[in-house]
Amino acid sequence: MAVVFLLVLLLIFGMPIAFAIGIAGVVGLSTFGGMQFTSLGPSKMFNGLNIFPFLAMPFFILAGEIMSHIGITSRLVRLANVLVGHFRGGLAHTNMMASVFFSGLTGAATADAAAFGRTLVPEMVRQGYSRDYACAVTAAGSIIGPTIPPSGIMVIYGSLMGVSIGGLFAAGVLPGLLICVACMLVIAIGGSSQCLPRAERRASLNEIRQAFTDSLTALMLPVIILGGILGGVVTPTEAASLAVAYSLFLGVIVYKALTLRTLFRMLVRTARITGIVFAIIAFANIFGWWMSFSRLPQEIAETVLSLSGNRYVVVALIIAILLAIGMLMDITAILILLAPVLTPLVLQIGLEPIHAGIIFILALNISLMTPPVGACLFVLSSVTGEGLEKIAAKLWPFLLAELGVLFVVAFFEDIALFLPTVLGFLE
Repeated sequence: MAVVFLLVLLLIFGMPIAFAIGIAGVVGLSTFGGMQFTSLGPSKMFNGLNIFPFLAMPFFILAGEIMSHIGITSRLVRLANVLVGHFRGGLAHTNMMASVFFSGLTGAATADAAAFGRTLVPEMVRQGYSRDYACAVTAAGSIIGPTIPPSGIMVIYGSLMGVSIGGLFAAGVLPGLLICVACMLVIAIGGSSQCLPRAERRASLNEIRQAFTDSLTALMLPVIILGGILGGVVTPTEAASLAVAYSLFLGVIVYKALTLRTLFRMLVRTARITGIVFAIIAFANIFGWWMSFSRLPQEIAETVLSLSGNRYVVVALIIAILLAIGMLMDITAILILLAPVLTPLVLQIGLEPIHAGIIFILALNISLMTPPVGACLFVLSSVTGEGLEKIAAKLWPFLLAELGVLFVVAFFEDIALFLPTVLGFLE
């Protein structure tokens, strides 16, 4: 417990997560075997990163950067708007549906929040929505991105836990769509009481056809990624590299909106984001080695099971742990640290690994929009200038709806496992 206390203390004092995890892990190992163990740290860090599917992450990030830069966001928003803009609260519905379309480009909640915070939030304010409500809608929709594939956090989970990444991608589709439907229901229910604006007329078939045509090149990207992976044609890493090639083709040849200077800036941003994630993974491998020696995962599993052997109670406890820690810590670090700890527990209650992965990922994604350290809230606050507390105050109906989806997916495993079973990832 002293090692865990040291980790918490280092985080409280503001040390970067990767270094805090690494220092705590080295101290823990030194208590077991002195310098003999700690000298193996560098090799453990390398082994933690020497996993082929991790190569998919920088490619997915770069593809999202390119697609965002060449104006794909506005085309997808236009398509969503002609489909649902005529409803009460039409632009809020558009925000949600655009999040579904945009999820196939970035796979990152903060990227969605930043993109829509700069584009849709100002437009919603111009049409009569309050800024805090517009930000709340954007925050709620942003977590659809890492739920519907491709998803960076799914790549990390699948690689570390030895779970099929394609299976996780397939399992994320229905829960992601359920989140969208739940949030649109919240908008519809509150539309009349809050007097939300609506479009003056329904879009014509010609306008819908034109918007779809303009968005077709963007909609092809998730088809390439998901079709290739789920069809067994390519691996996630190969699909990610194809996504970059397709994005470059659009940016250079089709739209002519990409220059060497902008591409260089995107490569730098991709390297920074990837470097941060990989540093956390590398140092977390040392900490995970200490946890294995200390039998911490087994002890936690035994403690939880001593409280209750009921499967649903145990799942609810796991969700509560993930949500609570997710309010205080980066979700990538949580996933890397807690997935190996909680896996023995979910295996003992008979949870299918892909189903367990979706529960972990959904819970951590929801924590991206919960204060005090919800990353999406901070992004939207910085981009729009709206106060964090005002956004959080308008967010609670969406938060409750998404928690409802989480528990439905957790307790009814067929929702998450339907597509993986149909596509052959499960028997």
